[in-house]
Amino acid sequence: MRIIGIDPGIAIMGYGIIDDDCGKFKVLEYGAITTRAGIKKSIRLKDIYDGTILLIEKYRPDVMAIEELFFNKNAKTVITIGESRGVAILAAVNCGIDVFEYTPLQVKQSVVGYGRAEKKQVQNMVKAILGLNEIPKPDDVADALAVALCHCNSNIMNMKLGSLK
Repeated sequence: MRIIGIDPGIAIMGYGIIDDDCGKFKVLEYGAITTRAGIKKSIRLKDIYDGTILLIEKYRPDVMAIEELFFNKNAKTVITIGESRGVAILAAVNCGIDVFEYTPLQVKQSVVGYGRAEKKQVQNMVKAILGLNEIPKPDDVADALAVALCHCNSNIMNMKLGSLK
């Protein structure tokens, strides 16, 4: 199964693409779709959509795993991140790809084994699990890989329980 993991954002949207062969992971690509500050938000969202479409067309993932929003005191930030999530999800759906959403707690629990893990713990586990030489930068990229790993672990559990995703 090929998974594209997404950590949504308007300035930086991290992505990670991995293959999961029965719990053996191969990293195909990771990075970030970035948008410039100071341009219209609608153009930034289009750039995120177009960038996501290009990744999907190039790597042909089977599913998208995307992080759900967490509570943020700044309502404007929540709305903007929600919009970037929306265009990434729309890109996946328009390409016929199933989308699975995971909370930050679920991602941390899946990757580290503890839902309240620190960001650095998650990053170190991503590096170790995927056999990377260094922690991917920026943080959004490591987070996207963690979301993809969370889906892999969730899928393994569902297979064991007999309810495939």
